[in-house]
Amino acid sequence: MFSGEGFDFQVESIISIIQDSGVKMVGLQFPEGFKRRSPAIAERIEKETGVMVVVSGNPCFGACDLDVSVLKNVDLLFHFGHAPLDDNELSDKVYFIETRSEVDVKDAVKLALAELEGKRIGLLTTVQHVHKLNDARKILEEDGREVVIGTGDSKIAYPGQVLGCNFSVARTEECDEYLYIGSGEFHPLGVSLSTGKRVMIADPFVNEVREVDASYILRQRSAAIAKSLDAQVIGIILSSKPGQERMKLAKDLKTLAAKHDKVAHIFTMDLVTPEQLLQFKVDAFVNTACPRIAIDEVGRFNAPMLTPQEFEIALGEAEWEDIVFDEITGE
Repeated sequence: MFSGEGFDFQVESIISIIQDSGVKMVGLQFPEGFKRRSPAIAERIEKETGVMVVVSGNPCFGACDLDVSVLKNVDLLFHFGHAPLDDNELSDKVYFIETRSEVDVKDAVKLALAELEGKRIGLLTTVQHVHKLNDARKILEEDGREVVIGTGDSKIAYPGQVLGCNFSVARTEECDEYLYIGSGEFHPLGVSLSTGKRVMIADPFVNEVREVDASYILRQRSAAIAKSLDAQVIGIILSSKPGQERMKLAKDLKTLAAKHDKVAHIFTMDLVTPEQLLQFKVDAFVNTACPRIAIDEVGRFNAPMLTPQEFEIALGEAEWEDIVFDEITGE
């Protein structure tokens, strides 16, 4: 095991794969929080296998975001921090190193017992903690709770796993409320908006329990919609990333805009940032790329950035009460 800061990077397994395959050049791709570990990992791999290692320096936001430029020049790519997606056409050259957390979740789950109000509890987490869900289940069941761990759609690799763009595990079974194990806010916020149910966060890194409050996000999203009500020129953002490209959705949105006498243009790009969009003079953007862009970068674009669902609300095709997070779903 090669671990760092409580995560297992499976370097021994990577070295074994390289030695068995006889490749000459490999790539490593890390999400932002793990990039600082890359020099030490690359150095060890090179020393023990003799291969040349190329480390991707591009931003990485998920399994949907494989570095195609690195893939073109290496024999294998090791992608850290995410589980594979079902529709990844490039995955024959990619090994997904899920980088499981070694932190104990039991204390945080025990703290949550006093805060949970329902009898039937849905358990949720990211791929970093899915191997600890049975520990959490046991604690809840010993407290007399009924536990639900949903399976989700085809994009979900493990029962109970949520992605930043897919909350389907929270919709496959009925429950009274949800307990999310992890440290972030975005995933449980998405579950809250997707289901309308109470969501508690059990954070094992700081041993803290807190309830999700989606009200401030709803205020931000309502403000973005309100600013777009009179928009006449629409910029539809289309991602070129392998797992984010939604051309059909972009075309459907352009057609919908025309139905309401709006002018819409489709802009395709790899990395969507406020700086990238600065030169496009439109009244509002609609994002079909990573669903987090509209939420995480709110207020930073030169025009309101809407999700597809919010664009429908702005056009009167849906009700204001229908605000949810955008999702990239499977079958």
